[in-house]
Amino acid sequence: MASEVLTTMSTETIIAKRFRGFYPVIIDVETAGFNPHKDALLEIAAVTLTFSEKKHWCVDEVISKHIKPFEGANLETASLEFTGIDPEHPFRKQIAINETDALNEIFRVVRKKIKDSQCTRAVLVGHNASFDLSFLNACVERNDIKRNPFHPFSTFDTVSLSGLVYGQTVLSRAAIAAGLKWDEKEAHSARYDAEQTALLFCEIINKWNKYSDMS
Repeated sequence: MASEVLTTMSTETIIAKRFRGFYPVIIDVETAGFNPHKDALLEIAAVTLTFSEKKHWCVDEVISKHIKPFEGANLETASLEFTGIDPEHPFRKQIAINETDALNEIFRVVRKKIKDSQCTRAVLVGHNASFDLSFLNACVERNDIKRNPFHPFSTFDTVSLSGLVYGQTVLSRAAIAAGLKWDEKEAHSARYDAEQTALLFCEIINKWNKYSDMS
């Protein structure tokens, strides 16, 4: 989490100006397939960012939700085996919520961060960001959710950024190349992958800022 955060006005100015008014929010989803309109969305995590007193981008807040498959959703066995998610696990069934509640809770937090930072809207940051955005947009459409704070198609993709900076495109390899710790046992949960992607994004932006006069 962020420590020794700059004064409110300084932080607002830096965040609002850095990405032309966009507020970066890291999103990771875990799903039961690759089709955002047919396959279940099972987990989603969002990580917001802030700017520290040391002029470093850093993690601010982490929100993660287990989600009940929507009615009629497809559950691909291969995808479930890959993520290790069991939709019928008793503990998961106790804590999972529906798509509408999950997104509305995340969107409320994101909208507040946008306002507090004097930004205009959020931009999704992800590893293979188009995949996460496709499921996010499909979920918004399916549930007729209003006031989606995210840009409908623009993203920051840490695959491209990592390929440029570290020569790596796989999240685990990029994280290790950036000097971050990686726990394979925790991988493929939305919360862990979102946090690691956020740390990777911050590392790349902070590295760039060392060689630039941009805050």
